[in-house]
Amino acid sequence: MPFSSTDLAAIGLTLRLAGTTTALLLVLCTPLAWWLAHTPSRWRGPVSAVVALPLVLPPTVIGFYLLVTLGPQGPIGQFTQSLGLGTLPFTFWGLVVGSVIYSLPFAVQPLQHAFESIGQRPLEAAATLGAGPLDRFFTVALPLARPGFVTAAILSFAHTVGEFGVVLMLGGNIPGVTRVVSVQIYDHVEALEYAQAHWLAGAMVVFAFVVLLGLNLSRRRAASLVG
Repeated sequence: MPFSSTDLAAIGLTLRLAGTTTALLLVLCTPLAWWLAHTPSRWRGPVSAVVALPLVLPPTVIGFYLLVTLGPQGPIGQFTQSLGLGTLPFTFWGLVVGSVIYSLPFAVQPLQHAFESIGQRPLEAAATLGAGPLDRFFTVALPLARPGFVTAAILSFAHTVGEFGVVLMLGGNIPGVTRVVSVQIYDHVEALEYAQAHWLAGAMVVFAFVVLLGLNLSRRRAASLVG
């Protein structure tokens, strides 16, 4: 069998982390993307820049500041401890927090572009028929923005699967708790177990190819439907 029990545990944990992160991102980023797409506020530029920070910051920088903020001496760490919840670093939910922040632009930007591409005409037409703001959002905007949701989900999931620096800084290397596939590959290389590293790394390459192929096909299909 090409994958050991620890490999399979890392794969299962990675898929669980990616699924949880993607679901949270879609829920949290939808209102943010809608606001960015339609607000005339002067805060739009700074907020967009903050959202895009993970695209340019080294993952270790993000992981370091999250470790400090969520740790026992950090503001969020002290708050969670006061609630009797302990601290988030070196736990699965700590990885979730880090993954949500690190993959934020991969969810917000596709959703924002999808909402912007709708334009005002469909929403104005719905308003003339008596639809309120929430009705227009749920019955008009969301269905028309479906390609953006597909892209955001695919990119968020794939990006989370490929994380290394953030999860290593924030979660360490605890088997069955925080050891994801990328960290497992690193462990194999450190132990000179190149055959096992090849299997996992090759699986990641195949996964990335399938994701990109599926994304391109979904975009072509969406473009053909619009055309």
